[in-house]
Amino acid sequence: MKLAVRPLTPDRWPDLETVFLAAGCSVARQCWCMHYRRSGPRGPLPRGVTHAQANRADLAALVASGEPPGLIGYRGKVPVGWVSLGPREAYARLRRSPVMKAVDDRPVWSIVCFVVPSAHRGQGVARALLDGAIAYARRRGVTLLEAYPVDKPGRADDDSLWFGVKSMYDAAGFGEVARRKPRRPIVRIRIA
Repeated sequence: MKLAVRPLTPDRWPDLETVFLAAGCSVARQCWCMHYRRSGPRGPLPRGVTHAQANRADLAALVASGEPPGLIGYRGKVPVGWVSLGPREAYARLRRSPVMKAVDDRPVWSIVCFVVPSAHRGQGVARALLDGAIAYARRRGVTLLEAYPVDKPGRADDDSLWFGVKSMYDAAGFGEVARRKPRRPIVRIRIA
């Protein structure tokens, strides 16, 4: 599938909302791709504010800061998916993870999450987003791109595939560099 893949900027925020508020994205609507950006539980929320609302506001603040926290895929003018990526150090929870902790001390960017509404699944959207993420990282001067896919035999439940599947990364040229849990490898690609 050919998609236009663009960085999430403040003017594209409504397009991200379109993706996250679509059918099949209820988990994304709770997290707003903030789970891996924090280490540990968040502090108390203001009265009347839900975790989902706070996460949405935190992601909006990241976008407003000027550093895109990910990319949106478009089929024509229709937003059809999202991929979260950036410098590994932007994802504080990865440091604490026994499965996704650093393999070495080399500078690396991480791909942490894909969100594709159910109406657009099974059409190659995630793979097109992955290709767009590789191209974007290359333009940014990134030399190593890392991901944490699911490697399960047979069909997996869509709710467990936020990280993408290993076969998709294999087809894109990623190679396995570690595996600390049987179904959760760490894969990398050199893109300099």
